[in-house]
Amino acid sequence: MTAVPARARVYIACVAIAALLCLLPLPGVRTPWWAAALLAALYAGCERVARSRFVGISHPAGTFYPVLLAGAFLLPAPAAALVVVPGALLSQVAQRPVALRRVWRAAQLVLGVWAAAEVHRLCGGRDAVAAGDVPYALGPAGAAVLAFCLVLALLDGGILAVAERVPARRAWRGLVARSLAPIAVHGLAGLMMAVLWRSPYGPVSALLVLLPMCVSWWAFAQYHRERAAHQATIRALVQAVDIKDEYTRGHSERVGQASMMIARELGMADERVEVLRFAGILHDVGKLGVPTRLLRKDGPLTPEERRVIELHPEYGHEMVRGIGFLGEARAAVLHHHERLDGSGYPYGLVGRQIPESARVVAVADAFDAMTSTRSYSRARPVSVALAELERCAGSQFDPVMVAALVEAVGRTGWHPAVTAGDEETRPSRVPPPGTHLAGRPGAHR
Repeated sequence: MTAVPARARVYIACVAIAALLCLLPLPGVRTPWWAAALLAALYAGCERVARSRFVGISHPAGTFYPVLLAGAFLLPAPAAALVVVPGALLSQVAQRPVALRRVWRAAQLVLGVWAAAEVHRLCGGRDAVAAGDVPYALGPAGAAVLAFCLVLALLDGGILAVAERVPARRAWRGLVARSLAPIAVHGLAGLMMAVLWRSPYGPVSALLVLLPMCVSWWAFAQYHRERAAHQATIRALVQAVDIKDEYTRGHSERVGQASMMIARELGMADERVEVLRFAGILHDVGKLGVPTRLLRKDGPLTPEERRVIELHPEYGHEMVRGIGFLGEARAAVLHHHERLDGSGYPYGLVGRQIPESARVVAVADAFDAMTSTRSYSRARPVSVALAELERCAGSQFDPVMVAALVEAVGRTGWHPAVTAGDEETRPSRVPPPGTHLAGRPGAHR
């Protein structure tokens, strides 16, 4: 998202001001600035390498939290927070606006590390680290990690609520639970670094702790490379469908977007939201097995031709069933033309026999078909399309999915991604039978 709403900019500015206040040195507190500078350089260097083109992929939540947490266990709060700044401000950012995102990243980490350092000090953890008393140091370190995690979750939920208008009941849901376990592992590594730093072996020995963390990060990066390859394959399939059926170019991406909106409105976990996005994107991939002359035919389809086109869900399922990471998206590809009343295809499933993922994609598919300009029909207003979905809820569509889409569109609006091609300039063709009603089996091909 390139455009950042004004309310989000104000929120980020307030967080940045709070972060600047946290960097003010405490009077009468002796600070080992050499240690702060060394940790800051270490963190900046690790982040730079992790996000470089050579390595390619970095953990989205921060690859080297152990360095930051080690600073929280070793240094006064302002100095520990200062460790964050060079690495966060110099890190590579893929999305625009780059400067604003860097400031946001730096500010939230400064606040998180400052809170962790203060909690650790108040719990008496500094003395335990200096004495090398690891069992006793675990308690204060755990409290500091929890504070760090809570601050990041609080700020992340706030930006979701402010920038994307996510309801408060959902903005913070699951943020702490999802991040606490991995951050706790990083906290344990940070505690080991701090203890070794204060040991007779000195700071050099503390760097050894990063070796296993780097190995685990490398394995994580390989997983993301594989996932990126899968996504590239999906994009290639979708582009092939768009080229073959030029009258619905961009339809797949928009159905993926609408499916994601429904899933989020239903409160599904992020993993399922992503899978349902894939389901929406790939729902028509079976059209690659349909003769191009049928997809581009000018005029109504014969019953035999319609039966051939209605095979595309089964073709699509055959194409994607071997892709393990798609999970339930494969069922959506196969069943997204089923209807609750049993008159759909390919198997005539009824009600709850239809997989949930397919019920989500069916609503998203029909919604985009009605709100997009095709060669045989002009786009309907969003309100009209939603009213048509509500009319057909219970017979063709799952009422729960329809209500979720209505709620999501009503709150955030419908802003589909711009797609290549201008459908309105293409030659017209006669609409096939039934294309004028979402409630009919021929509402969209």
